[in-house]
Amino acid sequence: MMARQCKDYMPTYMLIAVNLAVYVYTSVLSGSFFETSTEVLIQYGQVNFLVLNGWHWQLVTSMFVHLNLLHLLGNMFFLLIFGLRAEEMFSLGEYFAVYFLSGLAGNLLTLLMRPYTISAGASGAIFGLFGAVVMYLRRSFGQSVFGALIYSFFLMFMTSSDPRVNVLAHFGGLAAGLVIGYLLAKSRMKHIVYRYSVTVP
Repeated sequence: MMARQCKDYMPTYMLIAVNLAVYVYTSVLSGSFFETSTEVLIQYGQVNFLVLNGWHWQLVTSMFVHLNLLHLLGNMFFLLIFGLRAEEMFSLGEYFAVYFLSGLAGNLLTLLMRPYTISAGASGAIFGLFGAVVMYLRRSFGQSVFGALIYSFFLMFMTSSDPRVNVLAHFGGLAAGLVIGYLLAKSRMKHIVYRYSVTVP
């Protein structure tokens, strides 16, 4: 029922549409469709020095701003893959909670560890969806949580080889998603009722 409710609203396509719309907007401001200007990144990306001085909205707006067209397309591809899978497992509220809390966790970790960094992109939130899906599946079927951790962090390091990639955002988002996925699976397991019947010959 929860998965059906989530699929009815198509949150993955909603988020992709919002990211595309924001990219068109920032492209107009930048004067280029292929790359976001430094001025726009300073305004809507996450400039940690500015966040620490009161520009707190950047912790959210930066989740929808991308550096260039390739950055956007790569993130939307993975959002489509992991988002559609998450729709099958979580309610609409849970889906958005995973997405935004994971993205925020990645941004906050970046803020704490790199006070002078400028960053942007949805990858922290997307890694959160991935982590929640992997952990939820393995926990629900009684499989090793350790295996989920190994698989998740292996994928993270594979996709973080580029020195321009914000590994902290990826790590923070993934960690948040793993925790949320674990808690959701654990809470639902408590409500499973097993019924046994015995046939007497």
